[in-house]
Amino acid sequence: MPTKPHSQDFSGFFTEAARVRDNSPLKSLTKYMNADPTLVSLGAGLPHPDTYPFAQVGAAVAPAGKSIASCSSAELLDVSVTPAASNSIESLSKFLQYGNGRGVPSYSRFAQEHTERVHSPPYADWDVVVSLGNTDAFVKALMLFCDRGDTLIVDEWTYPAIIGTVVPMGIRMAPVRMDSQGMVPEALDQLCAEWSDSAHPLRMAYMIPTAQNPTGATMSLDRKHAIYAVAQRRGLVIIEDDPYYYLQFEAYRPRSEIGDLEERYANLPGISSLVPSLLSIDVDGRVIRLDSFSKVLAPGLRCGWVTAPKYITDKIQFHNETSIQQPAGVSQAIVSKLMNEQWGHDGWERHLVQIQREYAVRRDRFVDLCLQHLKGKVDFTIPDAGMFLWFRVLLNSDMQNKPGAMQEVFDSMIANHVLLVPGYMFSPQGASPEVRDKPYIRAAFSYASMDDFEVAITRLARALEPFTSQVA
Repeated sequence: MPTKPHSQDFSGFFTEAARVRDNSPLKSLTKYMNADPTLVSLGAGLPHPDTYPFAQVGAAVAPAGKSIASCSSAELLDVSVTPAASNSIESLSKFLQYGNGRGVPSYSRFAQEHTERVHSPPYADWDVVVSLGNTDAFVKALMLFCDRGDTLIVDEWTYPAIIGTVVPMGIRMAPVRMDSQGMVPEALDQLCAEWSDSAHPLRMAYMIPTAQNPTGATMSLDRKHAIYAVAQRRGLVIIEDDPYYYLQFEAYRPRSEIGDLEERYANLPGISSLVPSLLSIDVDGRVIRLDSFSKVLAPGLRCGWVTAPKYITDKIQFHNETSIQQPAGVSQAIVSKLMNEQWGHDGWERHLVQIQREYAVRRDRFVDLCLQHLKGKVDFTIPDAGMFLWFRVLLNSDMQNKPGAMQEVFDSMIANHVLLVPGYMFSPQGASPEVRDKPYIRAAFSYASMDDFEVAITRLARALEPFTSQVA
């Protein structure tokens, strides 16, 4: 097998804070404890495990590939202070103790193995480090390369938590035009070519390449190659925020064209047929990939990981050591036991197929109803992944240039007992009157009961009726 190259070094782009960030002095001493089992430590101010009142933690979980709603009995999972000799994960005491910012080893090992199996980063010195999910990971990746006065490249519509993070930090945003596959490479290249602030050069681009929030756009592999080529040409580091990566499914077909439902959903991508990630084509080590269990296990676990060159994951580890430490020990214990022993990699893939099927069924039902009830009121691109539809409201001529038109639309939705998110909330350009009147709203088909879909869509149609064009 050919030897993988070493990553390029982008540490010259680090902020001053990133350059001086180092291993916590106290955390740095743990290497001696780990290296020498005969060492008696009188240095570490760690609580003694005998003082923990927990002998065992556990959960009842669905068998791999089943949902709790569809299985007759759950499987028990437990992590004990006295694990069996055959266990491949640590004792509960280890999970409940302070950590070093990189995560409990068995949890990190699964993340590393999974990353190699799915993405196989094409450079040698990649590594993983734990996070509390992708928003936590984003903040730490951002602070490595952007400081007050710098500019982050983003999609023209983007995740509000990113906007809410960047603005108070004094970091500006440069929005890039999108199409049905997300960020447009030519527009990104043009932005970089025309950038004139030499004191604050563009260093970093943020994107959600799969099921983009809010638009639902998913980049093809060709689009990813084109974006990556611009990043190489313009010297950019990319944050690949991909929480919806595993929620990919087949293209939509109307219910009238579907025969047997089991046959319809028999060829979901699982892991093997997913669109390859930016990380998987990252020959330079310029992609910082953010992964999370939030959309595929549960968001309250607050568990994720970051993949990047080791000199970058080291800096994130050092940041963890003075902030979150690591994800909660109980969460890491449950995830590690589930992934390493209960399900394993094959069971994990069966679970992902079951999740993909759930969201594919939801997407198809939701789109069926939108096409039935919203004709002439909105248009939208049908997503091939994720949780969202991005509606462009077809305002009639009286409303198109009326100040406050979309506020009237929102008020009408609330009066008709249906809630969608106004488009302006996703705009990096703020909430000026011009932005607030852009005719976009986001619908999520992920949470509401499918029994309520038709109720919600007919209410939305009624709410939009006074404001929209009528098309026969």
